[in-house]
Amino acid sequence: MKVSTSGAVIGLLTVVLSATAAAQASPPAGAASVVRMEQREAKQEQRIQQGVAAGELTAHEQRTLQRGQVRIDAAQQRAAADGRLTVHEQRRIEQRQDVQSKVIYRRKHDHDPVRVAQPATR
Repeated sequence: MKVSTSGAVIGLLTVVLSATAAAQASPPAGAASVVRMEQREAKQEQRIQQGVAAGELTAHEQRTLQRGQVRIDAAQQRAAADGRLTVHEQRRIEQRQDVQSKVIYRRKHDHDPVRVAQPATR
């Protein structure tokens, strides 16, 4: 009986220690969402640059979209200033990213003629 009790105790300790080690090894709950938001921001920056390179965005549209990205980045910095990102803050930032994504799409597909500077002739 003593053997089975000590075996159960050892088994229980193993489970508790494994769970503790797993909890310490895993990143904080909000870290995954921060990484996802940063990846999304980088992807949107890439979409803007691709639109400029393809001639789908005018210089004015590029500046406007870049300003939107800067505002989202500033909101992320403010939200993370206290060291943690609440669910409410995360949702607000994701909503801003959703809106920005739609604006990028609309600007890239609005068929504005991109004016190319013509060489000066005399």
